[in-house]
Amino acid sequence: MAQFHLTAGHPSANGESFPLGSSPCHDGVNFSLFCKNGTSVELLLFDNVDDIVPARVITLDPRQNKTYHYWHTFQPNISSGQLYAYRIHGPFEPWNGHRYDPTKTLLDPYANIVAVPESYHRSAADFLVATTTPPMKSVVADLSLYDWESDVRLKKPFAKTVIYEMHVRGFTRNPNSMIEPNKRGTYAGLIEKIPYLVDLGVTAVELLPVFQFDEQDCTNGLVNYWGYSPVSFFAPHHSYNSSKDPLHILDEFRDMVKALHKAGIEII
Repeated sequence: MAQFHLTAGHPSANGESFPLGSSPCHDGVNFSLFCKNGTSVELLLFDNVDDIVPARVITLDPRQNKTYHYWHTFQPNISSGQLYAYRIHGPFEPWNGHRYDPTKTLLDPYANIVAVPESYHRSAADFLVATTTPPMKSVVADLSLYDWESDVRLKKPFAKTVIYEMHVRGFTRNPNSMIEPNKRGTYAGLIEKIPYLVDLGVTAVELLPVFQFDEQDCTNGLVNYWGYSPVSFFAPHHSYNSSKDPLHILDEFRDMVKALHKAGIEII
């Protein structure tokens, strides 16, 4: 995951259009969102993951907080861990591909963490239906705080590659994995089974979807196990985190990457 910094001094009070997403810098966070056809954008700041109503609403002024198709703002005195989302006003014209609904809380597509309330239900995303359950929320994350310890991609020749296709949860969720219960089915659990992969002669693991996906995109009473319903491409799936702390998931995922590389195993 690449981390960009606003190095040309403090961002303006109106924010900068680059980089996209939420970028901690100095004494606040820069937010930037691509939205070509929206007529008004609101940044929502939440105090708790289970909140339905935001603690603060910042309305972006198209004359000051918009550059071309990018809406942006700098908000002081917030930092890594801040929960946020967007509301966007615009045309509801399905025949033109526009389905703007200003009653809906929307994730930042460039967020690196997604916080999912325990009482979340995907019915809240239905267009023109009143929201009665807490929505998913994006989380501000400072990627520069992690120490990669000079980790690099291994770049092994494909002719010498032995690939193990793996479902992160399925790999260790069974008690026969001999892993403590709180780590079964998680990135941390995978780390503990690396010696097993080495013994098999595996040189690369191909992970089934590990980005945030919608576990409820399935028949009622079942769970979307395989993960082919993406919600946020740049955020690791929250259910594979051994901790309930949203910020912890990035460290756990990156610890897994480093541990596999140290064992000579690439990741696809």
